[in-house]
Amino acid sequence: MNSIKHVAIIMDGNGRWGIKHKKSRNLGHKEGLKTVEKIIKTTIKNKIKYLTLYAFSTENWKRPKKEINFLFNLLENFLLNKISDLNKQNIKLKIIGKKNFSIKLTKLLNSSEKKTSQNKRLQINLALNYGSKNEIINALNIIKKNKLKINESNISKNLFTKNTPDPDILIRTGNTKRLSNFLLWQLAYSEIFFEKKLWPDFNEKDYFKILNNFKKIKRNFGNI
Repeated sequence: MNSIKHVAIIMDGNGRWGIKHKKSRNLGHKEGLKTVEKIIKTTIKNKIKYLTLYAFSTENWKRPKKEINFLFNLLENFLLNKISDLNKQNIKLKIIGKKNFSIKLTKLLNSSEKKTSQNKRLQINLALNYGSKNEIINALNIIKKNKLKINESNISKNLFTKNTPDPDILIRTGNTKRLSNFLLWQLAYSEIFFEKKLWPDFNEKDYFKILNNFKKIKRNFGNI
């Protein structure tokens, strides 16, 4: 039976859910945050140590400014109201991506990381302004600057996810079957589960079913 150290999730479908229910993409983002909290609880119950959530990609800047502002306000409120609770639960928050945000949000992200930096129960990697191609180029530039040899080990050590095991599982909700520039290097041998449900409809039972299915998969990593 396969053990699970790291789950990565592309939380797709918030906007479509909001349009479907109340003709408001923003409502879908708000509801999606409730799903995040449920999935964090289930991840802890299953003693999984790493959870990476794709929250905002480098391509998402193409969205309407009002929607982007709503998303970041939602994130600010979540951190202001929940970071103490996450800290009490021994949860570490790490931001992966480039922090090109407002001064207020950047300070809040930095303080949240600092406050939870020593926690060991679960590490949540929140992918914000994240693009995997940029991440790999950034790693190669660091290697070049430090005159290191270009190899798998040195690239992995200079990614945003350094010191984190590669995901065992990738889940993408929203009935879309693509990676969308997410963890392209790290997902080389991950088991991928595409889920038809939109993210706000994804629940603990759906998550638990995927975890159980993963445990039964024969993983060869190129072997027979």
